[in-house]
Amino acid sequence: MFARVQILVAAGLLLAPGYTNAQVVDHKQLIGTLARLNQAAPEVDVALLAEEVTANAGKGVASLPNWQNLSRLSQLVVEIDFENDSTAIETESYRTIGMIADALHHPNLSRYKFLVVGHTSSTGDAKHNLKLSQERADAIAYALSTTFAVPADRLYPIGVGKEWPIDAGKPAAADNRRVQLINLGLVR
Repeated sequence: MFARVQILVAAGLLLAPGYTNAQVVDHKQLIGTLARLNQAAPEVDVALLAEEVTANAGKGVASLPNWQNLSRLSQLVVEIDFENDSTAIETESYRTIGMIADALHHPNLSRYKFLVVGHTSSTGDAKHNLKLSQERADAIAYALSTTFAVPADRLYPIGVGKEWPIDAGKPAAADNRRVQLINLGLVR
């Protein structure tokens, strides 16, 4: 599989079905997108989000109130390639992770915490995909915190499996396998 290293700017958490066009952004755009906070970030209970995902496996999470609250926050959808059915990050994707780390170290973002959301396509069992997406979110957070020295207390990994597709019309599409960064507001 050829690594596709693209960064997608998400207009909102709930993207229109069929959205598949990638917009490659540079370092400045990445920082500008993630630093944009229109209002104070709502308090986000990551454990509650995880419970809701688990309880709704196979039913989706986009319409759940706690997940809808995230739509107001600045966010970025990032394509990171993993080996098939694995948490092993493809070598070519480390460039993207490094670019994210550079942005997270920037003074405009260094005081914020981020939700690292792992996604999968619909290929495979819902529970397996949920577990795999959590492990992949953990792998990204681990790489950011160890290899790139982003403080681990600023990263909150969560996996949603296939429950929140970017292309709901094509749930098995590769575009649905992604990582999403959501600015949760100031570190306290």
